[in-house]
Amino acid sequence: MSRPAASDETLPEPDRVPGAPHPREATRVIGQDAAIADFIAAARAQRLHHAWLISGPRGTGKATLAWNVAKWLLSGADTPDLSTHPEDPIIRRIRALSEPRLLLVRRPVDEKTQRLRAEITVDEIRRLQSFFHLSAAEGGHRVAIIDAADEMNQAAANALLKLLEEPPQDSTLLLIAHQPARLLPTIRSRCRELRLHPLSPEDMGQVLQDLGLDHDAAQLSALSGGSIGEALRLAGQDGLEVYQRIVGLFADYPRMDRRAAAALAELAAGRAGAEGDPFDLVVTLLDRFLTRAARAGLLGAPLPEAAKGETEVLRRISPDAVAARLWAGAQAELSARARAGRSVNLDPSALVLDMLIGLANQPAV
Repeated sequence: MSRPAASDETLPEPDRVPGAPHPREATRVIGQDAAIADFIAAARAQRLHHAWLISGPRGTGKATLAWNVAKWLLSGADTPDLSTHPEDPIIRRIRALSEPRLLLVRRPVDEKTQRLRAEITVDEIRRLQSFFHLSAAEGGHRVAIIDAADEMNQAAANALLKLLEEPPQDSTLLLIAHQPARLLPTIRSRCRELRLHPLSPEDMGQVLQDLGLDHDAAQLSALSGGSIGEALRLAGQDGLEVYQRIVGLFADYPRMDRRAAAALAELAAGRAGAEGDPFDLVVTLLDRFLTRAARAGLLGAPLPEAAKGETEVLRRISPDAVAARLWAGAQAELSARARAGRSVNLDPSALVLDMLIGLANQPAV
């Protein structure tokens, strides 16, 4: 279980994508058949490891897989198919974060500021140690989910390592990691890894359908790199429309519609809300356009298109390796300027407009 405050809807959940249900609400895992098959094979062979490292890019279903594994382990199902029954009392308790044999470890909320801490602290791992010690007397399998393990500070990582060196009986640790290389090698060596991969456009479409969203799955998959978490963020901020506007700015490159550029810059100055930060959205999509332009010069225009007419624009502005190097350099410069501008609190609108003017003035190919 988790602290009561974590289930309070007024407090943020660090392991939840804005605008999407929490992974514990999901009833199935889509697009990760290889990882599921690996886990099921271990279960059927009675070789369930005490610690599993579920790794892969953000938004590819790592937390969804972890929660479905936890549901199966705690529900006592006869077959390891990861299927769950939402009306099962145990499943209901898990979804409500009230199941006593389950502990969720994540970045805590600072009690004074009511803001999320930047790291998982050693106190959270000590809570994990107490959970295994106190719940052992109650019997039954126990499961802990750490989301995300690569957010632990050094003290927390050292405390977890001690736990992994002497794992509790009849227990399973599920470590979610977006960047497993940030974990201590000794932690990684004591876990069995399940590696998840970006979702295909077809799988992306299935997830969006399950969530009741009718956005273009192929375009969202292209822009998000196969990350459903990133796709949901883009969908929540009208990212496809914003990217279409960026592509349109380069339709007559090196000429650029200054009025359209100013309108895009003004959009970036909007106030950040629950769905995200408009400045971050515009800069992120500009960065991806430049990355796709560089790729087009080396490998051809990427498919699927992320916006109508994108292929034609990319082929024209980036026809060869020379152009690819120019756009790659522009991408690196844009990222650096965005970070520098934000660090000194420059006006977002002026910063984005300056970036766009700089791109329009770079040598044409």
